Amino acid sequence: MSTPNQSNTNPRPFLLTGIPDLEALHVWISIPFCITYVAAVLGNSLVLLAVSLDRSLHEPMYYFIAMLAGIDLTFSTAVVPKMLGVFWWGSREIGFEACFVQMFFIHTSTAVESGVLLAMSLDRYVAICSPLRYSTLLTGARAGQMGLLCLARGAAAMAPLMCLLTRLPYCRGRAVPHSYCEHMAVAGLACADPAPGHRYSLAVATLLVGTDSAFIAFSYTMILRAVGRLPSQEARAKALTTCGSHVFIILIFYVGGLLSMYLQMFPFDLAPHVQVLVADLYLTVPPMLNPLIYGIKVKQIQEGILKVLGQLAGPGLTSC
Repeated sequence: MSTPNQSNTNPRPFLLTGIPDLEALHVWISIPFCITYVAAVLGNSLVLLAVSLDRSLHEPMYYFIAMLAGIDLTFSTAVVPKMLGVFWWGSREIGFEACFVQMFFIHTSTAVESGVLLAMSLDRYVAICSPLRYSTLLTGARAGQMGLLCLARGAAAMAPLMCLLTRLPYCRGRAVPHSYCEHMAVAGLACADPAPGHRYSLAVATLLVGTDSAFIAFSYTMILRAVGRLPSQEARAKALTTCGSHVFIILIFYVGGLLSMYLQMFPFDLAPHVQVLVADLYLTVPPMLNPLIYGIKVKQIQEGILKVLGQLAGPGLTSC
């Protein structure tokens, strides 16, 4: 046993292996991940700029979309640059503390995003089911408070997991069979029983996802009933278009997240590289898709992005 790792007083860094059994293809595999990351950074940055610069977007619904963009930027940036370093330059080493900081950002971002998606569904519920009270019930300040509450909830839920994991002695080698510090892969290197951490993470994830998804399902059930009673077909189509983009993003987030989590916990005899690829895709594809979906489906966001692009292009181009 390694005494330093056992006491964690002078812990050694971990080594990320990338995608097991596909090391020879790392450079080729990195290309789509690089493209999706660049698209995610550009798309989410444009959404943030559009909401911050366009005063017509200073409403709770768009604040929540901006929060989602900020979370996606944090989510992907915590993982992809290091992942590409492993793929391109074999930069496999990651410090002990840095590994758990990365893990904390991943788990906290996931929990915060779940809360923001719930807040978005409640926003649409009030807007469609109680439109006359919307401006008094949901203000910009309250949207900000809901975002802070989601952040506090996510951080508070994940802090105990980090405490459980960092207190474990790690003496079964340094190689993490993953392209980032995935919880189960890192815990597998502990020479003590990691079951308490596994049980806690499963319980928290199930509780958060179960509670949030139940409220989201209730909100959209009530929204559909209210939309069906709208007198104007144009109003019904507008409401369904806005809510449709929300529902699509919710499905990507929850279905992808649950699939990735349960495949890591219960591998079902899948090849290790399949599990790692599924987890990597979950961390990179949704942050790229979200701004595309809002840019296409939500007309106001689309117009705001075009205004920002016009301003960035300069007055010479916008006057043509």
